[in-house]
Amino acid sequence: MGFCLMEGNEAIAWGAVASGCRFFAGYPITPATTIFNTMLKLLPPVGGVCLQGEDEIASIGYCLGASMGGMKVMTATSGPGISLYSEHISFAIGSEIPIVIVDVQRLGPSTGSATRGADGDIQFLRWGNSAGLPVIVLAPADAGDCYSLTIHAFNLAEEFRCPVFIASNKEIAVTRENVDLDALERPKIIERPMPPEGNPFIPFETPSGISAPYFLPIGGDVIVRQTSSTHGADGYITTDSDEIARFQERLGNKLISAVKRFSFYEFYPEEGADTLVLTYGITARAARDVHREKKLSGKPVSLLILKTLWPVPETLIREKAEPVKRVVVAEMNIGQYVREIQRVLPNKTVDFLGRMDGRLISPQQIIETIDHV
Repeated sequence: MGFCLMEGNEAIAWGAVASGCRFFAGYPITPATTIFNTMLKLLPPVGGVCLQGEDEIASIGYCLGASMGGMKVMTATSGPGISLYSEHISFAIGSEIPIVIVDVQRLGPSTGSATRGADGDIQFLRWGNSAGLPVIVLAPADAGDCYSLTIHAFNLAEEFRCPVFIASNKEIAVTRENVDLDALERPKIIERPMPPEGNPFIPFETPSGISAPYFLPIGGDVIVRQTSSTHGADGYITTDSDEIARFQERLGNKLISAVKRFSFYEFYPEEGADTLVLTYGITARAARDVHREKKLSGKPVSLLILKTLWPVPETLIREKAEPVKRVVVAEMNIGQYVREIQRVLPNKTVDFLGRMDGRLISPQQIIETIDHV
């Protein structure tokens, strides 16, 4: 397609269709609605389905049903909708149902400021299920990331049979920019494997000990048991404490043990720098300017832009922070991901720059934080 002028929301929709997504359900909400609008244009011509639920709860429920029927699915909302999604998110985790969920964050709490951006949902995305089990959260910094990370999100959802979140932001979502789709990374598309013929289908059997490799759609010739209650490999509900413990442990380990494989990031190291700026999302744009300006001034800092937020890419963070004495974390909230950096880097000085007033963190604010000792 070459160069296209598109906003982040449109790029997510194009990335979803390129991934094989053929079902979208959602409910209009600022600033996520243009994902819905774009999917409404893109899906019918390729035989897909795009529909509006009567509310957010119904919308994600439609998606889970379509996923269990064998389709790749996506829904999109903002903070208030994520709150309503919570129980179905737990259902997807417990039943191991692939789904991509886009959260175009806006300033909260609650209704907040619908036309102002923030990164206030970061901890909520991680802990917003009733077991506290891990999820995957990817964070784009621009429209190009929105396209590529959406494809990664679908691949991860299929491989690990879990919900995958795209943590966007109002500013990324509705900012139009030139995107060369032909130049962007396009991961090989992962399709949902079907079980081999001739053997009984065991829905949650895990030969590798991580994810169940096969997902047989409901509605075929084979009976498929699907439940979000604690269950064994056969899908039947169980009260056996040992079996329950193995089930819970596997759901946790299947993501945490593999996070090195999907630790997406940008890294700009500077020899001799004693400070690392660490950020994600829309703030990455200001941080890139800071990196260039500090380098030109002869007082360089290194820069790490995380694009995988959960599970925390601990090995990556420790490796990139190893040469420096100090880490400056900049994020559009009053202190969420910085807690993870403090936990992962207990022997480093970790300074925080936060803002949650509806305005972006500026390059000058980051420089002032770096220069303040």
